[in-house]
Amino acid sequence: MGSVVVLIGPPGAGKTTVGRILADRLGVPFRDTDADVEAVAGKPVSDIFIEDGEARFRELEAEAVRQALATHDGVLSLGGGAILHEPTQRLLEDHRVVYLEVGLDQAVKRVGLATARPLLVLNPRSQLRKLMEERRPIYERLADITVKTDGRDPEDVASEIAAAL
Repeated sequence: MGSVVVLIGPPGAGKTTVGRILADRLGVPFRDTDADVEAVAGKPVSDIFIEDGEARFRELEAEAVRQALATHDGVLSLGGGAILHEPTQRLLEDHRVVYLEVGLDQAVKRVGLATARPLLVLNPRSQLRKLMEERRPIYERLADITVKTDGRDPEDVASEIAAAL
């Protein structure tokens, strides 16, 4: 089995929005591992971070990603930090991975600075910049395809990915 395509990228890259459109175009199911984590935990990601800590969230996330990569046969969207887990990186080697690249200004506009994103609580713009810089080399290394999303409509991004597949 295995996913048709796995979408990775930082918060605000459009993984969920583009993923839903792409899945519809390809006639396959869409799955978001953050939603899987929330279903298992019975609460939103932001509450998991606050109440249980980032380490617990990352444990739940790693298991959700492992299960999804093994069983989902459609478009799979990973949380922005899922790629930090080395076993996840190894699992992704067997899948077609698309990195949705987004610039800081676009990510800030899309994420909003007043959202419930737990890693962006203090000085959100600075935190987002740091997070993006730290993760970019991993995203780039894991990606089979990189698609720039700045200033583009999600439909256009999905079309580019579908054509590349």
